Amino acid sequence: MTDIPSVLFVCVHNAGRSQMAAGFLTHLAAGRVQVRSAGSLPAEMVNPVAIAAMAEVGIDITAETPKVLTVDAVESSTVVVTMGCGDACPVFPGIHYEDWALEDPAGQGLDAVRPIRDAIRARVEKLLGDLLPAA
Repeated sequence: MTDIPSVLFVCVHNAGRSQMAAGFLTHLAAGRVQVRSAGSLPAEMVNPVAIAAMAEVGIDITAETPKVLTVDAVESSTVVVTMGCGDACPVFPGIHYEDWALEDPAGQGLDAVRPIRDAIRARVEKLLGDLLPAA
């Protein structure tokens, strides 16, 4: 078993919020946290506006694809962050769960997605600080 914390970001389509959150945590954690994302009803592709919003801050998520949420992914996580997936996310003892109430970027333009992206970054920075407190 590894001592590296594992974070799973979950939203319905795994195309916007969870992909941006995973992108931020991957970038900021620099290998110190295992990062995954998934959706209860994954879309065919990542939202192009989310990709563009992340590119503006120097994070490339173009290679990402929406993935289906599995029990194994939840069960093997230290922290599961849900973003509007409702009751679709299974709950297991010993796993820390957070629900981030964030507007869905689906169908919105870049001007509307930027504040969502920035709110996600702030929450990811706090989560990273909680996971890896300064020594």
